[in-house]
Amino acid sequence: MPATTASAAESPSRDSARNGILSMLIAMALMTVMNALAKSLAESYPLTEVTFFRNLFALVPAAAMVAAGGRQCLRTTHPLGHAWRSVIGLTSMLLLFWSYHLMPLANAVAISYAAPLFVTALSVPLLGERVRAHRWSAVGVGFIGVLVMVRPSGEAIDSGALVALAAAFSYALAMIAMRQLGRTERPVTTVFYFTLICTVLTGLTLPFAWVTPDWHGFALMALMGLAGAGSQYFSTRAYSLAPAVVIGPFSYSGLLWATLLGWLMWGDVPTPVVLTGAGIVILSGLIVLLREARGTAPAAKSRVAVGGANGPTATAG
Repeated sequence: MPATTASAAESPSRDSARNGILSMLIAMALMTVMNALAKSLAESYPLTEVTFFRNLFALVPAAAMVAAGGRQCLRTTHPLGHAWRSVIGLTSMLLLFWSYHLMPLANAVAISYAAPLFVTALSVPLLGERVRAHRWSAVGVGFIGVLVMVRPSGEAIDSGALVALAAAFSYALAMIAMRQLGRTERPVTTVFYFTLICTVLTGLTLPFAWVTPDWHGFALMALMGLAGAGSQYFSTRAYSLAPAVVIGPFSYSGLLWATLLGWLMWGDVPTPVVLTGAGIVILSGLIVLLREARGTAPAAKSRVAVGGANGPTATAG
């Protein structure tokens, strides 16, 4: 009898973990679809126009969440904080989409995994957080992986790699801003204002850079925006179902999806150097997750989405 009771008690936890992992895999697949569509559309339409439609169509589910949650979802005590988070997040999104246009999709995604390293480094001066020695060591190893991918030498560095690295740094600043807002703001509030402000800001650029989309292009832009919104939903759901130490490693599946789509759509295959560097960065991220889980057992068992800042990103804002 005790064994049966224990098994029954553990099964919901296992089910939650499985559902959380499945949600993260779906989130990464949808994110890669969004990124691939952004790369494809940027070949025919201005980058700001592509970004506008990505946010416009993502605004539909964001507004639906606000409608479901009531007017209190619109209340905020930090309007300037939302404005800053939106501007820096939009900068990251534009840079990331630009990097997709300049280089193979998988390469840009691999470099974007440097964002959590920047988050850790920036959390000390900007958030006053303490970072343990083992975490600094993992960050140092991760930056070695970034250098392997970017390959600085006597020759000119690939402009696409620099843009992708700038996108990762901007995204890290956006994550820092989200941590600060998360102390007082509801997640749905942050998502809604981010999407709304980005839609307005990119909409202001349309008179200066606009190519009227045909029905095919319009459909692809709608799919891009909805895929981005779906990715955000499933990612949030994943971290609500299982601890970050369980979910975090599966967010690296985005590199596999990006490699597959890049090969199918453009015939791009990551070079061994990029794969080696990406492997080093991913290994450093896994070390941080595992060591943090061992060092703070209660936090590791909780359902808090701490992996949003310490796990891989490549979310384009």
